[in-house]
Parts: sequence; C-alpha cells; structure tokens
Amino acid sequence: MNMISNLWNKFKFKNFKLSTKLIITYVLLTVIPMTLLGYIAYSQYTKSIEQQVGEYIPRLLHQSNENIENNFEDLVTLPELVYNSENVMAILRKEKYKSLSELNRDHYILKNFFSKTFLGNNSEILGVFLVSNNRVFENSRLDHEGFSLRSDFSSNEEGVLLVEGIKILPPNQSNLVFQGNPPYFLLMKNIIDFDNRETLGTLFIAVETSFMESVFNNLDNQDRADIWLMNKEGRIIYHTNPDKIGSKFERVKDFPILNGSFRYKDAGASSLISVDETTNMDWVLVHSMPTKFLTERTDVVAEGIILFFIILVLIATMISIYLALTVTRPIKTLGRLMKEVEKGNFQVEIPIHSKNEVGLLARSFNSMVTKIRELIRKNYQNELRQKNAELYALQSQINPHFMYNTLETISMAVEDGESEIVVDMVTILGRMLRFSLSNKDRLIRISQEVMHVRDFLSLQTIRFEDRLTFKINETIDCDYYYTPKFILQPIVENSIKYGLEKRRELTINIDVTNEYNELGEEDVLFVIRDNGPGMNKETLQRIYELLKSDPIVKRDSGFGITNVHARVATMFGDKYGISINSTMDEVTEVIIRTKLIDENDLTKYVDQSMEVFRDDND
Repeated sequence: MNMISNLWNKFKFKNFKLSTKLIITYVLLTVIPMTLLGYIAYSQYTKSIEQQVGEYIPRLLHQSNENIENNFEDLVTLPELVYNSENVMAILRKEKYKSLSELNRDHYILKNFFSKTFLGNNSEILGVFLVSNNRVFENSRLDHEGFSLRSDFSSNEEGVLLVEGIKILPPNQSNLVFQGNPPYFLLMKNIIDFDNRETLGTLFIAVETSFMESVFNNLDNQDRADIWLMNKEGRIIYHTNPDKIGSKFERVKDFPILNGSFRYKDAGASSLISVDETTNMDWVLVHSMPTKFLTERTDVVAEGIILFFIILVLIATMISIYLALTVTRPIKTLGRLMKEVEKGNFQVEIPIHSKNEVGLLARSFNSMVTKIRELIRKNYQNELRQKNAELYALQSQINPHFMYNTLETISMAVEDGESEIVVDMVTILGRMLRFSLSNKDRLIRISQEVMHVRDFLSLQTIRFEDRLTFKINETIDCDYYYTPKFILQPIVENSIKYGLEKRRELTINIDVTNEYNELGEEDVLFVIRDNGPGMNKETLQRIYELLKSDPIVKRDSGFGITNVHARVATMFGDKYGISINSTMDEVTEVIIRTKLIDENDLTKYVDQSMEVFRDDND
C-alpha cells in the first residue's frame, strides 16, 4: 500500500516539476486547441465547398435539361412529316409490286424524301429506316450494317422509353452499327393509316448523341463526374460511360430528392449527387462527383499546414522546455512584486542579495520596471504626437482633383466672351484655393465647410450646365458649430464622378442636421444624397473594407472617402465617421456623423494637441 501511495503521490500533477507542468500545460492549452480548431475549420470549409457546388450544379443541370428537352421536342415532331407526303403514304399502302423496277422506283422516292426531309436540315440524324410490308426503305449519312427485316425491336420493351408515342431505344437495344461507331439512339414510331385504321409500318430515326455530349461537356470539362439521363425507374438513356447506356440504375429509389443535391455513399465511397427532373418528359438528369475531387486542392493545403504545424509545435516545445528549465524555485517574492506592478504600482524594486540565477532575475526585473516607467512616459507623448501627425498628414494629402477641368472651363468661357461667368468662376476658385491651402485650422465653422462645397458645386454646375443640380438644406446654426475641415467635397466629388458616368442628369441634396445618439449626446449629420446609379452589396462591402484600412497607404481609388472617415474617426472615436446606404439604379446616401462642437469645446480637440507639439519643439 505504501508503494502504491508513493507512486500516486509521485505522479500527481501538483508534484511535477515546474518545467514538466509548463510543458504539459503548453500541450493542453496550445497544441490540442490548435489541432481541434484546424480540424473544425477544415471540416467546415469542405462542407462549404460541397454546399456551394451542391447549389451551383443543379442550376446547370436544369439549364442542360431544358436544352435536351428542346432538342427532343424538335426530334419527336420529325415522324409526323411522313404524313405530309401523299406519295410516301401511297407507297406504304402498297402490298404488292408488279415488277422489280416499280419497287426500285419507290425506294428511290423514299430515299430522296428522307434526304430532303430528315438528313438535309438535321446534322445530328445519322440515318432513317422505314420498315413496311416486308420492305426496308432507308437512307443514311454513314455506311452501316446490322439493320434488316430480321431485326427484332419488339422484344426490347424493357429498355424503351415513351415520348409522345415515340419509343426511344438506346444503342445496345439494336444491332445497327454506323461507320466510325458514333454513339446514337433510335427514335421508333409506328406509321398509322388513320383512314383505314391499320399500321403501315415502323419508322426508325438514328440520332447521334453529340448534342447531349456538348451539353454534358459544360457540366464536366475534366471528366471527373459521371453524368447520365434516365427515367424515374432508372432506365439509362445516355451515360458518359457508354457501357452503362440501356442498363438500369436500381438505386434511384434511394434518392431522397429528384431536384437538388445530396451526399451519397456507395461501397464506402462518398459522392456528391445533383439531380434535376425534366418538366415535360418525366426524365431525370444526374451528376455524380466523388467528394475527394471537390476538396483535392484543400487537401494539398491541409497537408502543408499540418507539416508546418508539426514543425512549429516541435520548435515551440523545445523553446518551452528551454524556458521551463531556466525557471528557479524562489519565485514568490517576484510574484508578489509583479502583482503590485499589475495593479499599476511601478515604484517597486527587488533587493538583490546574490549573484546566482535569482539575483540575475531580480536585476532583470528591476531593469524592466525602470524601462517600463520610462516607456510609459515616452509612449504617452509619442501616441499623442502620432495622432496629430496622422491627422495633419491625412488632411494635407487632399488635393482639388477638379482643378484642371475648372481651368479648362474658364478657358472656354474666355474664348466665348462670357466675361461674367469667368469673373464668377475665378472668384469662386480663388476662395476655394484659400480654403484648401489654409491648414492651420483643424476645426472650422460648419458654414465655412458648407460654403466651400457650395462653391465646388457651383463650378461643377457651370461646367456640366443642366446635367447637374444641387440643393443644400441647413437645419442647425452653421455659424455657431464647428466641424473637421474638408469632409464634404471628397464625398460630393465621388457622387459627381460616378453619377454622371451613367446618368444624363444628376441631382445632389445635402442636409446638415443634428441627431441624438444612444448615449443621449447630440451629433451633427451631413447627409449627401444623389440619384446616381447606386451600388450593389459587393461594392458596399468593398467600400466598408476600405474604410477600415490605413488611409495613408497609397491606393488607386477610394482615397477621398477613406481619408474623411479616418480623420473623423481618429478625432472623435470609432462611433463616428461615414456610413453608406444605396439602392441600385435609385439612390445613394452617404452620412458623415461628427460631434456637435461649439466654441467652448474647441480647446478639447485643438489646444491639447497643439500643446504637445509645442512641448516637442521645446
């Protein structure tokens, strides 16, 4: 008993060495969760792929079914053409011939009829055969063999499908073989003499399956899937594997649905089966692909990730072992003082009484606390400097993109002798340039910002004439409240740029109003609304991703709106900035939310940051 008790105490976790505890904890908290997370992510990703393919393939099958059905609808009308020829019907009513020449003449007549009626306009028809009163009338594009009066088609009823009175025979139901062995099926229909109510013969039309193959090639251009067409009883009309044409697919009764996709297991192999049922012909088109082909690229990536993960685990384990072996037992004092540091008390120091590992650790800890105190002081000031630097950098990077077009419009007005328009445009342009080039004020009166965008729109209306109209509504005292500078023109500029690309006339409405947020604080809303082409969900998502990105990084497009959003959010917080609502072909609405700032609040957003710069200069 004592031996068992000693062994139990020896293997208790609390009695393990600290290094062993660290290694075990690392495995439990890092390796196992990462393994489970990787497995779950891989499983969900493969399911997502199967779901996407399962939604996409049935749509292709439905389109393919419609194409096949349209072709068959054209084919099933062909036998009716026999009734339109009185000569053909007269020949079929004959039971005897007086001479061989008369029989040859009838053969010649029907051969010409088949050539003009069936073979001339239908490239997929290989041949036409008409059996009547122990006679065979025929014509074909290719040499053939195996079709004769002795051919017995009536015994193959099991493999026959009915389409509007026409029987469809797969190739294995006939001995007929064409030169080059092209795949085909036979349309078989009895020719009835409705006047005498008797059967005059049976018409056989050999149709090449090339139109089916072209449809199925669009579904599987890598030959990885099995595609077949069958009736609801499982009789296969066409299959990408010719050996299965005419056979019966018994497992069709196990299909849970006949329209859609589902996973199917057969002999241990898993496949994704997509099915679609025809509308008029009561057939089912099936697409079966092994799931291993759906995730083969993912499997390659997964194998690479697993190898990388194993290497990373080994490296991290070795590092953890090394670090664990360097930890010494006397750590209580250090732990207690570290708790003081955690509470924010950095005025602590460990007394050093030795030069061993504990002394080195204590010396390092004291040095660390000293550096932390210094870094906190420096980082606090650097953070403030950085915020202000970003704000000024963002604002200084905005340039009036319309300068060239405005100067060109002024030039044209000068040439036309429109001196009043030239004076107005030069006056407005000068006012705008003074506004743009003055960077000393980070916050300006709302009325100044509104005046600037009104000047911008006025120049644009002169340029585009009656194509552009605008209206500005102000419901607050714009002379009393302040806003960040240069936030309206980039948005309005985008509205004009993209709106006039697809609209003959564009109307822009700007509303300046106030609103209470969820904290009961009063905000200012700048609402820019236009009747441009609008944006779809994908474009909106891309713009919101741009708003989250770094506005200082160079990019080809989206700079103006991200700049405005970054400046507002940096100044007032993440709750403020730009939001967009848009409906395709109707309206786009951009909302800029800022704080409601009066003269008493200016020092809160301006003087403090300027004081940091003054300290830095000192």
